[in-house]
Amino acid sequence: MYRGRSLAAVVPAYNEEMLIGITLESIPEYVDMVIVVNDGSTDSTESKIREIMESDPRIELINKENGGVGSAIVEGYKAGLIKGADISVVMAGDNQMDPECLPSLLDPIVEGEADYTKGNRLTDGKAIKGMSAWRYFGNSLLTGMTKLSSGLWHIGDPQNGYTAIDNRVFEVLDPDEIFPWYGYCNDILTRLNMYGFRVKDVRIPSRYGDEVSTIKYPEYMYKLSRLLLIQLMMRITYRQREKGVLTFVSVCLLSMFACYIGILLALDYRVWSYVPIEFVLFVLYGAFLIVLVLFSFYMLLLVLGTLFLDFRAPKIEM
Repeated sequence: MYRGRSLAAVVPAYNEEMLIGITLESIPEYVDMVIVVNDGSTDSTESKIREIMESDPRIELINKENGGVGSAIVEGYKAGLIKGADISVVMAGDNQMDPECLPSLLDPIVEGEADYTKGNRLTDGKAIKGMSAWRYFGNSLLTGMTKLSSGLWHIGDPQNGYTAIDNRVFEVLDPDEIFPWYGYCNDILTRLNMYGFRVKDVRIPSRYGDEVSTIKYPEYMYKLSRLLLIQLMMRITYRQREKGVLTFVSVCLLSMFACYIGILLALDYRVWSYVPIEFVLFVLYGAFLIVLVLFSFYMLLLVLGTLFLDFRAPKIEM
């Protein structure tokens, strides 16, 4: 128990024979249950887990076919929910999640300040020690893309998998809809914002050991970029369904018409000989054009989302 709340640690593991042992042995005693999800490992990960299970009765092993880290975490969440845990925290089998930082993730949930907490390694120079320049650049780029997609402008380092969730929240999410691959964390953030849940960043230092990344970055960037675009479309569509699409579309069309009139007026006065006025008119023309493009893009996403996306996004009262 942690401050009166039962706690489940979800440990996704894929070919982690070198690090799964130290990961499990480092999980604090106040964690009530440890749910290890073996995601189709082809090495000796399972046997290593079973060895440690003999001395730690908290550990439960779930073997599944390889489906991606997201699907493994969802399986762990489900098991924690069935077993009655109040909070589930992800502690990956590669020993990247420092157990000493766990209370920082749990306290905001226990104190009612957040429904979902996540680590953020990008807060300052000390926090990114051990992260390569290329990895830091890619993470920063994905941070900006995820902010736009999810609408959570206060979050950073969205790829950080060190997270904690109130199981009342997971009970609302549709597990079968969560993206099963590496983009699961981005997907969950968007859905949490859609449903009105509170997400909080927690400063966590980066921690890298002897693990070897198996991510194929071209495939990773393609799939994740596609996912983020679909999520942006999904969030826009849901929000406007909530507000009333007809009202929103009417406002957009009127705004676009006003921009168009403004452009025509600016072009009509292009023969003015005063340089300052011409400069102002060109600035206005550029501003109107940008607004027009943004509105058009927003409208396109809204129309496509309305026509092709089918998802459940219930109103939540807690």
